[in-house]
Amino acid sequence: MASATPDPADTAVDTVLVVDFGAQYAQLIARRVREARVYSEIVPHSMPVSEMLAKNPKAIILSGGPSSVYEPGAPTVDKALFEAGVPVFGMCYGFQLMATSLGGVVDNSGAREYGRTPLAVSQTGSTLFEGTPAEQPVWMSHGDACSAAPEGFTVTASTGVVPVAAFENDAKRLYGVQYHPEVMHSTYGQQVLEHFLYRGAGLAPTWTTHNVVEEQVAAIRAQVGTKRAICGLSGGVDSAVAAALVQRAIGDQLTCVYVDHGLMRKGETEQVEKDFVAATGVKLKVVDAEERFLTALAGVTDPEEKRKIIGREFIRVFEQAQVEIIAEAGASGEPVEFLVQGTLYPDVVESGGGSGTANIKSHHNVGGLPEDLEFKLIEPLRKLFKDEVRMVGQELGLPEEIVQRQPFPGPGLGIRIVGEVTKDRLDLLREADAIARAELTAAGLDREIWQCPVVLLADVRSVGVQGDGRTYGHPIVLRPVSSEDAMTADWSRLPYEVLERISTRITNEVRDVNRVVVDVTSKPPGTIEWE
Repeated sequence: MASATPDPADTAVDTVLVVDFGAQYAQLIARRVREARVYSEIVPHSMPVSEMLAKNPKAIILSGGPSSVYEPGAPTVDKALFEAGVPVFGMCYGFQLMATSLGGVVDNSGAREYGRTPLAVSQTGSTLFEGTPAEQPVWMSHGDACSAAPEGFTVTASTGVVPVAAFENDAKRLYGVQYHPEVMHSTYGQQVLEHFLYRGAGLAPTWTTHNVVEEQVAAIRAQVGTKRAICGLSGGVDSAVAAALVQRAIGDQLTCVYVDHGLMRKGETEQVEKDFVAATGVKLKVVDAEERFLTALAGVTDPEEKRKIIGREFIRVFEQAQVEIIAEAGASGEPVEFLVQGTLYPDVVESGGGSGTANIKSHHNVGGLPEDLEFKLIEPLRKLFKDEVRMVGQELGLPEEIVQRQPFPGPGLGIRIVGEVTKDRLDLLREADAIARAELTAAGLDREIWQCPVVLLADVRSVGVQGDGRTYGHPIVLRPVSSEDAMTADWSRLPYEVLERISTRITNEVRDVNRVVVDVTSKPPGTIEWE
C-alpha cells in the first residue's frame, strides 16, 4: 500500500514544525498556526534535530508538556536546535526547556500557577507583545518556574510569583512564554503567536484554501498522469471534498463508487445520488452491497473487529468495481491504479499514524486497510482538520448542504450499534436517528453542534411502561457534541424542550425503544463515537 498524497511540507509552502512534548494542546497549537494562514505540522520530541531541520522549517514551536525539565528521563531536545538559525518559540514546558538548554534557571520554587493568571508585560513594544496591554489575562499550567533568563535574553513579562514569564532574543530569533497562548483563555494569545510568526520568524500569511486547492490539484495531476482513480463516496463532507478535489485535478479519469452497504442513515443514499452528482457532474457507480456487509458482520460484537471488517469489505467492493469500470471502458482504457480517500489529520492521529501517538481506534481509512491492497492511495485531506476541509469544499464550489453536513463515520451505523449488527437493529436505529436529526434541524441547532451521534445499546434492555403495560426495550443514547476539529470535544447543552421532543418522538414512534438517555462526557476522556 502506497500513498500518492502530496504532502504540503514537501512543496514550496512555508512550514512551521510543532514539536510535541506530550502536551494536550499540541494539535491546538498547530490549528492556531494555520488560523494565522501559515502551514504547520506536528512532530514528536523524539525526532532527531537533524531530521527536523531536514524538513526545512521556517520556524519551530516547542509545545508544553507534563514533565519537569530537571527530572531524570524528561523529554529534551538537542541544543543544536537553538543554534541552527531557525526561529524558535517555546511555550510552557518548551519555554522552560529553552531556558535550561541555554543557561537559564528553572526550578521548583513553589511558584505554581494554574488557570487564568494576570500577566504583567514590562516590554510592551517587544516583538511578541507590541500592541497588547501591559496587563493581560493568560492561561497558566505549571509547577516549575524560570527564575533567571539565559544570557542575551530580555525578560519581557512576569507574574506575581514568576519573575520570568516571557523572554525574547531578537538577535537569535528565540522567544518563549511560560503560559499557553494557544488557548482561548489567553485573551491576546493568538496575537502573540502571530507576532512570532510574522515579526519574529518573518513569515507571510499565504497558506490559504485557494493555495491548498492549487497545490493539491497540481500534485495529484502530476502523480496520476493518464491513469484513472476511484473514490469511495460515502455522502459525508470528507469523501465529497476529496472527490471534488481529485476531480478538479483529473476530471473524467475519476469514477466515484458509492457502496450502499446498508449501514447508512435514512435518506442518505438518495442524497448522494442526487445532490453530489448534481453539484459536481462526477461519474458515479452505485453498488448494492447490503447483504455482503451484513453477512460479514453477523455475530460480530467487538468494535475493532467491526471496523476492520467494514474496511476490508469496502476495499473488496472497490476492487470488484475496478474490474467492472475497466470492462466498461474497453480494452483501450487506462488502468485504475488509485484509490481516493477522505482521510483527515485527526483520523491519522487517533489511528496511531501521527508520530508519537497512541492507537485509540482503527479507522477504515487509516488502520483498517488490508495489507494486500491493490491500489495506491490518494489522500488529499490527510493533513487537514475538519473546518479546513469545509473551507476547501467552499473553495471548490460545493453546495452548503454538503459542505456543512455533520460528520458521519466511514463505518456508518455499524459502529453506532453496541452489539451485533443486524438489519432489524439498523432499521430501528435509522428511525431514531432520523427523528433526532429532524428535531435538531427544526430547532435551528445544526450549526451549533458538531454532530449528534445516535447510539443503539442493542445488548442492553431496560424495563419500561408503555400503553399501561410492561415493556423490556432498548435504550437509545444521544451524543450531541461541540468541537472545532474532533481532537477534543465537549457535550452540547441542548435545550430541555428539544431533548423532550426527541425523547417523546423516539419512544412513541420507534418500536422496541422505551428509554432515551444523553451522553454528557467530554473528549477526553470519552471519544465522540461509542465504538
